[in-house]
Amino acid sequence: MTETHVRELVDLLEVERLEDNLFRGQSRDIGTHFVFGGQVLGQALSAAQRTVDPAREAHSLHAYFLRAGDINAPIVYSVERARDGGTFSARRVVAIQHGQPILNGSISFQVPETGFEHQSSMPEVPMPEDISPMQALPPEQLAKLPEKLQRWLGVDAPFEFRHVWPQDKLHPVKRPPYQHIWFRLTAPVGDSADLHRSLLAYASDFNLIGTATLPHGISYYTHNVQMASLDHALWFHRPFRVDEWLLYSFDSPTAQSARGLARGQIFTRDGRLVASTAQEGLIRLRG
Repeated sequence: MTETHVRELVDLLEVERLEDNLFRGQSRDIGTHFVFGGQVLGQALSAAQRTVDPAREAHSLHAYFLRAGDINAPIVYSVERARDGGTFSARRVVAIQHGQPILNGSISFQVPETGFEHQSSMPEVPMPEDISPMQALPPEQLAKLPEKLQRWLGVDAPFEFRHVWPQDKLHPVKRPPYQHIWFRLTAPVGDSADLHRSLLAYASDFNLIGTATLPHGISYYTHNVQMASLDHALWFHRPFRVDEWLLYSFDSPTAQSARGLARGQIFTRDGRLVASTAQEGLIRLRG
């Protein structure tokens, strides 16, 4: 089933062209009740990439989540060709569902060139082979949980995650606002750099805003907590493959006014910094 799930994800991110600058993507229920934000990010990037000279590579993405997406309906992506310069191209993308925008995004592309280089060092953490795989909940324990949690925890995922410091998200305890997680696609895909960037955009939404909940002993599963992504930024630095192990290193410098900020750096196993992320999310205590 692993290859099937990966193929389904690749197909999900390969949006259908309706017109020169108009695309349609399907929605997939991964157990989150609403469309997963990473799906919209990945599809928006995929749509924008279809309107740019293949020699130009996406290097930054900035997006605002405006409304929750309906998992039972497709999403239309309208791409505006804002600029094509000598080296850079800019695209604006609006994701539309039921006649309303659910995401506004801007994506910048660049012709690769050489220049000065430096990067942060990868944290010293165990390699993925030295970390036990995540264990699925036993069926009898899963059956005792609310339906929403059953859908989320019971769905097989195309990505494998290995937490350097595992946490029981059903019974979270307070801990410092940082974490390190190895992840990879569970089956190989082709060599298309555009596809790998879209897949990374999809995966970059996992665990990011959850880092801001760590000092407070709560999680997405806490019954009286409302959480939602408000925006998302992603920068691509160097080549990578998502079907090889990548280390996602997170920290959260602040939370206030029912919002939390989280940042991430993504490294290859040999220590190359390949992408950076930032996200602000709603973290609201209800009742």
